[in-house]
Amino acid sequence: MFVRGQLVLKLPKARVDELVEGGHGVRFDANKGTPMKEWLALDAASPQPWSALAEEALEFVGRK
Repeated sequence: MFVRGQLVLKLPKARVDELVEGGHGVRFDANKGTPMKEWLALDAASPQPWSALAEEALEFVGRK
């Protein structure tokens, strides 16, 4: 989804941890004060390809 100018993706917690630690974004917070472990808000300046991450997210949610 696209929220407040950022691509927001549901990914495995370990993958979100990796991307956050790499400086590619932050855990998504739906304005409730609690960042979500499996949701990433991708920084617009990140070189990560949106389409590849979107496919990764689709595969992840399709497994549930």
